[in-house]
Amino acid sequence: KALWAALLVAFPALLLLATVLGLRFYHRLEKEVVARFSSHRWEMPSKIYSAFTLLYPGLDIRAVGLLDRLDHLAYRSVQRPVQTRGEYFYDPHNGQLQLYLLDFPAPGGTTRPQRVKIQLQGEQIERIVDLDEQVELLTVALEPEVIAGVYNETWEERRVVKLYQVPSLLVKALLAAEDQRFFEHEGIDFWRILGAGWANLLAGEVVQGGSTLTQQLIKNFFLTQEKTFARKLVEISMALIIEKHYSKLEILENYLNEIYLGQRGARSIFGVWEAARFYFGKELHDLTLGEMATIAGMVKAPNRYAPNRHPERALHRRNYVLQRMLELGDISRQEYEAAVQEPLGTSPSPVSTGSAPYFADLVREELQKTYPRHVLATAGLQIYTSLDMHLQRLAEEAVRTGLEELEKKYPRLQREKPEERLQASLIAMQPQTGEIRALVGGRDYRVSQFNRATQARRQPGSIFKPIVYLAALAQEREQRQGRFLPTSRFDDSPFTWVYGDKRWSPGNYRDEYRGLVTLRQALELSLNAATARIAQQVGLEAIRRAARQLGIVSPLPLYPSLVLGAAEVTPFEVAVAFSTIANQGIRAAPRTIKHVVSSEGEMLDRRPIRVEHAIAAEDAYLLTHLLQGVMERGTGRGARQSGFTRPAAGKTGTTNDFGDAWFVGYTPDLVTVVWVGFDQRQSLGLSGAQAALPIWTAFMTRATSGRPPVSFLPPPGVTVVKIDRITGCRATPESRAVIEEAFYSGEEPTEPCFPYVPSGPEATPVSGKTLDFPAVPPQPRALLAERPSVTPKDWAPPPREKEKPWWRLF
Repeated sequence: KALWAALLVAFPALLLLATVLGLRFYHRLEKEVVARFSSHRWEMPSKIYSAFTLLYPGLDIRAVGLLDRLDHLAYRSVQRPVQTRGEYFYDPHNGQLQLYLLDFPAPGGTTRPQRVKIQLQGEQIERIVDLDEQVELLTVALEPEVIAGVYNETWEERRVVKLYQVPSLLVKALLAAEDQRFFEHEGIDFWRILGAGWANLLAGEVVQGGSTLTQQLIKNFFLTQEKTFARKLVEISMALIIEKHYSKLEILENYLNEIYLGQRGARSIFGVWEAARFYFGKELHDLTLGEMATIAGMVKAPNRYAPNRHPERALHRRNYVLQRMLELGDISRQEYEAAVQEPLGTSPSPVSTGSAPYFADLVREELQKTYPRHVLATAGLQIYTSLDMHLQRLAEEAVRTGLEELEKKYPRLQREKPEERLQASLIAMQPQTGEIRALVGGRDYRVSQFNRATQARRQPGSIFKPIVYLAALAQEREQRQGRFLPTSRFDDSPFTWVYGDKRWSPGNYRDEYRGLVTLRQALELSLNAATARIAQQVGLEAIRRAARQLGIVSPLPLYPSLVLGAAEVTPFEVAVAFSTIANQGIRAAPRTIKHVVSSEGEMLDRRPIRVEHAIAAEDAYLLTHLLQGVMERGTGRGARQSGFTRPAAGKTGTTNDFGDAWFVGYTPDLVTVVWVGFDQRQSLGLSGAQAALPIWTAFMTRATSGRPPVSFLPPPGVTVVKIDRITGCRATPESRAVIEEAFYSGEEPTEPCFPYVPSGPEATPVSGKTLDFPAVPPQPRALLAERPSVTPKDWAPPPREKEKPWWRLF
């Protein structure tokens, strides 16, 4: 009795204490929930986009891979005129392509949905017409592809929409599936809890849940998926608080954007907008009733009812939602009957883009110089880049196929361990803007994230030689002494370069030399001894200065072996240097990021094209003209033999131990650098022409396909004349071998030479084969006495490249 009396006395006090503590906890929780809910901002990863594709009359749709781009953007091919956003209709027989473009947040404003008809002449765009307004359009922009995201641990796909942007039937489907009394309860539906408990009791397992939309929102916003009584009490309290402070419409809008709706690989899909795009390839307003019911049905268990993974389950669940909508009076019997007859209609998952991971890493590194990591991971920035995804896919394929073919042809190159396999890098740059159009940093990003295009420093070998010739041409332009003209002659024979107390003896491949050769021949055939003699006359300091002007930033020690490519550089630097040459001396700063836009569409950062006058246009053109000969008659002629016919200039590169194989080549509007080698610096036993040139050719052939050929145009101050390449004089009707040669204006030959008919020992080469041109073009008789005698050995076939190692300096 005493105990009961004590309890009766203590109970009110305990009840009062519990009430006080409960109210105190509630008020603290209320303050925290309101503060966090009011200030809540969805954490959305910043997305890195490729460049926009501009469609205009005259464009070849095959050249830009338009149909391939549409597939990667998840456009749906239909066999009728387009009716819904995201569809395209291609009728090659009638020369017509119809597109229903999507709206897309772009720099300067969101692009509007548009139905356009593209009239084709063959595969070339003839005209573009807006089908709704019946007006002709000059251009149409196709939205870019997502390359990658910047996120912390998981990549969440989400796009925030306003409630008015969501179809009312989709809202009704969600309420029918998850919370039919949403507008009646105050955050907790006790009747639904009782009903769910009874159903679970009868079933002997959990078959129904009693959570309201508000509770589900609370779980996503604030809580974990832990299932304990204490956590449930907190959830109920928070739901009551949210209902007290916010309207039903505010809660519903947040729910539509927050609800989890499955996975796309490593990416989590949140919100109805992303679900509509991923599962059906449509905007919200383009969804059918059946598709809306499918999305609503997924909320209960997104991965279990995903229509692309479990179509039978998804179909059963969809029909259940439609039945509930019919019972609640949200749809008519006729609408119900039509909806249940619909196929699931899921859109095939977008084709894998390869995602350009090495390029994405490069962009992230550049972004982190300006934006903190947490901002990039949560602020939903839109980063628009220079990458052309069609060219990127061509580059990845060329590298992958090229390496496989090398390993198949040369079994000694095969390695068992993935991290030891043969590697390659490719970088393609637009010389006028500096924009990186394609970049492959290695064979397989999953095996190695080391970006060989930007981080690997390797000896360039003979692709450094054009810098030597550029320095020589610059001296000729300034001094006008006739020392370094394309027709000037230099001795290609053994010699020793003495500098300080050291001696360096550059040698040709197999110790084969050609005697007197022209400057053009020395570069086209990549002759080491002749190049070194030219460099000795020009001076190492002038050569290093030329390299710096072109954009080489790596250390360049002033040793003679520098002129044969002994100093280490990156492929990225090589691309910048040759882009400067291709752009007639104007160096454009490398450009990956073009615009950065906030999640609200505000322009935050515009990266303009930055250019600088680096070298004289005349020097750049003369060097390009010489490098065109490399493609026609020299070490790069394999590209011509493989069918690449458009105007181009280029240079092979092979290091002395065959450890690095290079090719750099360019048309007037695209520069591409290819490197092939082992990370462990093992010998390939192959030259740049054998290992790198085939990859370059495969890429450039497809990258430039369908585009009109463009020639290199000489700038003022340069005169191009036809000369006899045997005599080096002005060509005459009797000349047997005529080529066009570029000179600084005023230095071009004006007098024709007498026809030359070889006789005596000069007429029969040692090999028994006639060369493309003789190693020693015969001279007018007045000059012959001034030149060293010619031996039959000088007529030997073109030797392969080989440079002496830099360590022979010591």
